[in-house]
Amino acid sequence: MKQKVRKVWYRGRLTGVGAVIGLVVCFLLMNWWMLSRIPDSGLALKYKFLRANTSKIPIPGELRKLVQGKRPQKTVYARLLAKAAHALAEGQNKPEPKGLWEEPFVPASSWRPCADQRNWEPSEGNNGYILFSANGGINQQRVAVCNAVAVARLLNATLVLPKFLFSSVWRDVSQFSDIYQEEHFINYLKPDIRIVKELPKELQSLDLEAIGSVVTDADIMKEAKQSFYFKYILPILHLNRVVHFVGFGNRLASDPISIQLQRLRCRCNFHALQFVPKIQETGALLLRRMRQNATLAGPLDRYLLGPFAESKMKKKRGRAVKASRYLALHLRFEIDMAAHSLCDFGGGGEERKELEAYREIHFPALTHLKNTTKLPSPAALKSEGLCPLMPEETVLMLAALGFNRRTHIFLAGANIYGGRSRLAAFTSLYPSLVTKENLLSSSEIEPFRNFSSQLAALDFIGCTAADAFAMTDSGSQLSSLVSGYRIYYGGGKMPTIRPNKRRLADIFLKNDTIEWKVFEQRVRKAVRQTKRVFTRPIGRSVYRFPRCSECMCITE
Repeated sequence: MKQKVRKVWYRGRLTGVGAVIGLVVCFLLMNWWMLSRIPDSGLALKYKFLRANTSKIPIPGELRKLVQGKRPQKTVYARLLAKAAHALAEGQNKPEPKGLWEEPFVPASSWRPCADQRNWEPSEGNNGYILFSANGGINQQRVAVCNAVAVARLLNATLVLPKFLFSSVWRDVSQFSDIYQEEHFINYLKPDIRIVKELPKELQSLDLEAIGSVVTDADIMKEAKQSFYFKYILPILHLNRVVHFVGFGNRLASDPISIQLQRLRCRCNFHALQFVPKIQETGALLLRRMRQNATLAGPLDRYLLGPFAESKMKKKRGRAVKASRYLALHLRFEIDMAAHSLCDFGGGGEERKELEAYREIHFPALTHLKNTTKLPSPAALKSEGLCPLMPEETVLMLAALGFNRRTHIFLAGANIYGGRSRLAAFTSLYPSLVTKENLLSSSEIEPFRNFSSQLAALDFIGCTAADAFAMTDSGSQLSSLVSGYRIYYGGGKMPTIRPNKRRLADIFLKNDTIEWKVFEQRVRKAVRQTKRVFTRPIGRSVYRFPRCSECMCITE
């Protein structure tokens, strides 16, 4: 009897254990089935180099164990990222929200470019020569070039071709002729100002510093008015026949300034500065691959690529291949931005020490200010919208806006702070995310390696020509110039996503409790309000906001 009871007990226990194992197996099978329903759009890309380089990280992966990088990155957004993953899985066959890839067409399309119109006589440039050496990266230098052109016209001076200063941050020795077409620049602006390639020989031997002809940024206030140049710079030109501006970052006011001089700035930026053929040709290759070998050129290609828009994008015989649209993203999250912002990005004590060490080397004045002055806390800076969006916040924004998992994304910039691990959450939700380094072979990108400004020019092309462009920091020069270019030539068909970081910060504060549908609604409302079409506000840059009578015309 005891033996029978023992057998029955063992049989019951085995049955119970078997049931538990069966439930676990069923759960795992269901989990595998749900994940398998999420399409890996990276596989849809038709190029071997895209398949080899596009990140494919399973959705649960980034929430438990991030990919190898400089160091593992913890995130406070694990809960929202999980909800975003499920939302993308459930919405894979649903249409994207209406207007996601569009601008408010009617008001935007009524503006057309007209900065090429002139109604003045050429300047003789007989008051002397202006030399100038621009600092910063390619985008800061571009703005400085156009401001120098305006100052040369203002003072009736001859402009010597710009020089670019070597930066300890960008570490690029590229000069003007390595990036822009010299002859086109000189000839296009000939009806406006006189431009020469070098000083006359009799002036080349002068010690400009000794005679007081060197003017640095410390000598000129930011956003200096026209009257400043008449009062302080013109006398130097009359006396020494030459002035050398060193730095020249944002040293000419946006307002007040004459209409024709403002139009000259626009003419310089949107018409006179064309990339050299080497950059145009590689840019055309990048766009063709981003569009999956489509034969139809984009609306801005001819302005960006010149003759290569035709040769690289020309139609083949037969039916044209429809372009695959893509989103370009400028994720301004390099270490210089992170260090300069004084914000906290969740990396703890190690991150704080690393950023402080970087500041001491590259931003000593900021370090001194931080050590001697009570500055706002990182939390206060974030609540005011003064911190750059982290990659995790950016991917949550894109998912909330409704971009589906199959979206092809071109990521501009390089050396994201935190490395691959910082992008793990991003690439897991959007596997078709690529950079110029992914799109181009090693031999194709080799001529640009170690030239950060030339690489940035490729990013400029990739972002400007995109079907939609998203910025994460409105203060970024690249984002500002790209969005301005898209406004000027886009004809109301080139939308730009400009997040309001203060409103997003308030939304992200509730990441532990907010439901996904509410998060979606609030993010979409915050971004939708930035899509309004408006004219340039007084005092704002014409390079970023060209919708004004000086640069563009309204059609009835």
